[in-house]
Amino acid sequence: MTTPESDAPGGGDGPAAASAEGVSADARRPRRGKLVDLAAVLSFVVLGFWVTGRLWFDPGSVVRDNESDQSQFEWMMAHGARVVTNFAYPFHSNQMNVPDGVNLMANTSVLSISLPFTPITLLFGPRAAFLVFLTVGMIATATAWYFLLSRVLIGSRGPAWLGAGFCAFAPAMVSHANGHPNIVSQFVVPLIIWRTLRLGDAGRWLRNGILLALVIVWQAFLNLEILLMTAIGLGVVIGVLALGRADLRTRTRPFLAGLAVAAGVAGLLLAYPLYVQFFGPDAYSGLSRLIRGYSSDLASFVAYSRESLAGSPRTAAGLAKNPTEENSFFGWALVVLVIALVWWLRRSVVVLALAGLGLLFAVLSLGREVRFDNKGTGVPGPWAALENLPILHSVVPTRWALAITPIIGLLLAYGAERARELADSHPGARGQIRFVTATVVVMALLPIVPTPLPVAHLDPIPTFVTSGAWRAYVAGGRSVVALPLPDSTYAEPLRWSAATRLDMPLARGYFLGPDTRPSAEPPKVALFGATPRPTSSFFATIRRTGAVPPITPQSRVRAVDDLRFWRAGVVILGPHEHEDALRRGMTELTSIQPVFTGGVWVWDVRPLTD
Repeated sequence: MTTPESDAPGGGDGPAAASAEGVSADARRPRRGKLVDLAAVLSFVVLGFWVTGRLWFDPGSVVRDNESDQSQFEWMMAHGARVVTNFAYPFHSNQMNVPDGVNLMANTSVLSISLPFTPITLLFGPRAAFLVFLTVGMIATATAWYFLLSRVLIGSRGPAWLGAGFCAFAPAMVSHANGHPNIVSQFVVPLIIWRTLRLGDAGRWLRNGILLALVIVWQAFLNLEILLMTAIGLGVVIGVLALGRADLRTRTRPFLAGLAVAAGVAGLLLAYPLYVQFFGPDAYSGLSRLIRGYSSDLASFVAYSRESLAGSPRTAAGLAKNPTEENSFFGWALVVLVIALVWWLRRSVVVLALAGLGLLFAVLSLGREVRFDNKGTGVPGPWAALENLPILHSVVPTRWALAITPIIGLLLAYGAERARELADSHPGARGQIRFVTATVVVMALLPIVPTPLPVAHLDPIPTFVTSGAWRAYVAGGRSVVALPLPDSTYAEPLRWSAATRLDMPLARGYFLGPDTRPSAEPPKVALFGATPRPTSSFFATIRRTGAVPPITPQSRVRAVDDLRFWRAGVVILGPHEHEDALRRGMTELTSIQPVFTGGVWVWDVRPLTD
C-alpha cells in the first residue's frame, strides 16, 4: 500500500534510491498518524471548553438551568475528598439529612471520580473539581470513542473523529452537561466495549475477563444507569453477530469463559456496595410514578435542542421535562441521514444490529403512553409492561433515548468509512464523492452544533460559613438548619457544606431517599429529599409564594419538635428573594430574635432543643 509521499517523484535513481524513499515514507506514516491523533484530541479539548467556557470565565457562576444538581455534585466531590482525608465511610453519610443520613450508593456519589479528584477538591475547592469533572469528562469521552473507532472498530482516523465527536457532543450530551457530569462522562463505555470484544481472544480468557471486570466496576461507581444501557446494547449486538456471522462461533468458548470471569470478579467487588444500595440504611425501592413518567415525546426526535445552534427554548418547548433531559433531540436532517445510512449499509450485520438497537431504545424511551407534540395519544408504550420490574423501576424512561447517541455516532463513523472506501476505489470520482459526503454531513450536523452552556451568577458563600462561626453551634452532634430547608429546588446549602469539606452537617438536603410516610404507595419509594415534616412544608410554602402561612400554637409546637428531630443547634438564613418572609416565619415560630452576622441571619435554637 502506497502513500502520496512514496508516489511522489524523487531525485534518486535505481533500487537503492527507491528503497530509501520507501523507508522515508514508512517513517513518515506513524508520525503523521500521531499528528492527526493530536489534532483530533485538541479539537475535542476546544469543544469541551467551548461548551463549558462561561463557567470557567466567571468563577461565581453556576449552570443556569440546573443549579441544584451542581450544588449536589459539589457536595459529592467534597464527600470523596472526605473519604480520603478523614477515612469516612464511602457508601453512607450523616453530614446531610441529619439524623437519618443519606445512602450514597443509592445516589450519584461518583466515587470513581471524587476519590482521585481529592487533590483538586482540596487545593481549588469543590466547584473547581465539579468543573474539571464536567469539562474533562466530555473531552475524555470523545477521546476514548476516537481511539476505539480508529484502532479497533474502523481503523480510519477521519471517520473515527466524526463518530467520536458526535458521541461526546451530541445534543443529548450537551443537555446533560447542565449539571450532570456523571452522565456526560462516558469515557469508560468505549473501554467496556473494547474489553468485551477482546474476550474472544484464544488463550487469554482469564486476563481479559479480569480487565473487563475492572472497567465494569469503574463505571458502576460513575453511573449505574449508563452501565445498564451499555450491557443491554452489547448483549443485543453481540447476540446478533453470533447468529449472523459463522466465523465468530469459533471464539464462543473463550468469550463465554472470559465473560464468566468478568461477571464473577465484578460481582464479588460490587456485592457489598450493591447490598448497601438496595438493602442498606435509607435504601429505596424504585422511583416514584411521577418520575417514571418522564418520557420522550415522539415529536422531539426531529426537533432541535435548546443547546443546539438551530435550537432555542421555543423549539424545545413542551417536548422535554426540563433542559437537562433533552435526550431525543436530533433534528430532521440527522434523522433522514441515519435512515439513509442504514439503508445504504444494510448488508452489514453490525449496522442492522445497531439500527435495531436504536429503534428499541427509542420505543422504550416513549414511556408508558406515547406522546406527540406534548399531547397524550392514548397509545400505550411497551415500557408500561416493564416499568415495575426490579432494577427497571429505577430507570427514567426518557434516558433510554440517551443511548441512541453513541449508536448514531457509530453509524456516522461507519458511513464515513464506507464513503472513504468508495472514494479510494473510484479515483476518477474521488473529488465528487468527498464533496457530496462533506455536504451531507455538514447539512445534518451543523444545526446541532453545541452552544455554550447558559450560566447564572450566585451569591458568594456567606462569611458565617467560610469562617467556621457555625462550629460552636454544632457541638455534640447538632446540625445546621438552613432556610429555606434544602431540597431538589433549592440546594444552595449543599454548596455551603461542601465548602467546609462537609464539616458542617445539614438538616435535610437534596438526595434520593425513601418515602417513609404510612401513606406512601408503594412503601419506601424514592423521594427527592427527606420525607416532608410540618416545618419543612411551612418554609417550602414561603419559598414558593413569598407569603407566611398562618401560625398557630400547634405549628409552634411542631416547629420545636422538628428542630429537636433535626438535632438543630442553629438556624441560618442567607440571601433569598423571600428573605423577609422567611425571617418573620422563623422568628414567629420560635419567638427567638435573630442576629445578622457573617452575611446570614442566625437563630440560636439550642435552648429549644436541649
